[in-house]
Amino acid sequence: MAKRDYYEVLGIEKQATKDEVKKAYRKLAMKYHPDKNPDNKAAEETFKEASEAYEVLSDSDKRSRYDQFGHAGMEGTFGGGGFGMNNFTHFDDISDLFGEGLGGIFESLFGGGFSRGRGGSRRNRGEDMQLTLSLTLEEIAKGVNKKLKLNVKDNCDACNGSGSADGKTKTCSQCQGRGQVMQTSRSLFGHMQTVVTCPTCQGKGTIIENACKKCHGEGRVGKIRTIDVKIPAGVAEGQYIRLRGSGNKGRNGGENGDIMVHITEKEHPRFEREEANLYLKYPVSISQAVLGCEVQVQTLSGKVKMKIPGGTQSGKTFRLREQGLPHVNSSYKGDLYVSIVVMIPRKISKEEKALYEQLSKLENIEHYKPEKSFFNKLMHFFIL
Repeated sequence: MAKRDYYEVLGIEKQATKDEVKKAYRKLAMKYHPDKNPDNKAAEETFKEASEAYEVLSDSDKRSRYDQFGHAGMEGTFGGGGFGMNNFTHFDDISDLFGEGLGGIFESLFGGGFSRGRGGSRRNRGEDMQLTLSLTLEEIAKGVNKKLKLNVKDNCDACNGSGSADGKTKTCSQCQGRGQVMQTSRSLFGHMQTVVTCPTCQGKGTIIENACKKCHGEGRVGKIRTIDVKIPAGVAEGQYIRLRGSGNKGRNGGENGDIMVHITEKEHPRFEREEANLYLKYPVSISQAVLGCEVQVQTLSGKVKMKIPGGTQSGKTFRLREQGLPHVNSSYKGDLYVSIVVMIPRKISKEEKALYEQLSKLENIEHYKPEKSFFNKLMHFFIL
């Protein structure tokens, strides 16, 4: 299958500016975000395709070669295996594109090749932690800072994280200090040898002679820690924020794992959400619908005035621009859609009944007959 043109992938013109390239990529990335398209391989491939296009067109040198030679000018740029996570060099743009902490989706898609700022050995890396944070629409609309108390594993104070009571260690006899051993296994193809982490010293190459009594040689103990979580405005259920280095401390001085904060939304008594747009049902009386009126509509940021013209039918929807939720790390906001519900009173007073009876005598029944288009649609429905 022929490779698609990068400009076509992002839906932009060749003269597009860098900001336009970024804006187009963000739109596609948010649409085909894996959290919004779980187990959807087609969406995942589209996301990768858009990321590759962004990698080329956001880089002046790559873009120049591509404009001159097309895909032939990119040969060898991403290696024999094609574009992968290790080829994506614009991670500094991720916070601009998706909001701080929301760039972790790339790791799951491209096999975890991204390790910026994660130096050091991973052999003793601490475990990642996961927690769920439930937010209201009001919190999502403005963004919020949360303080959470967690029980994490941290450095042992008694041995300063070494795991040794006296600081003495000896060379591991199994791996001879290398931290790795050769493992032989049998298969259909004969004997196969692989190099694995030494099970005796867990890859350290040394063994503690006199284990710390407080941490039993692990170099870490459980502690209560308060962490600050900054939630950007506009997040959605299913997204997560990765707090790098805030998870469990690794054994014997190893690096910290991460904390994955999964976002869920609390059900709102008034609004329904679809991406950045909000939907609201607004009740009006028969007289308000017939005569028209001006009402105060409650939004997430306060009340706004909305005119309802005379003759408004039940189900009519009005659009209040930019009264929805913000997009993550963006000045753009969604809209609020207000659907009118004409309320029919269940009980009426004698005076009201008399007025309705008087009104019924004045009503022209022709006004209530369905239009011809209504019957056409009805016939079309039954024929199909």
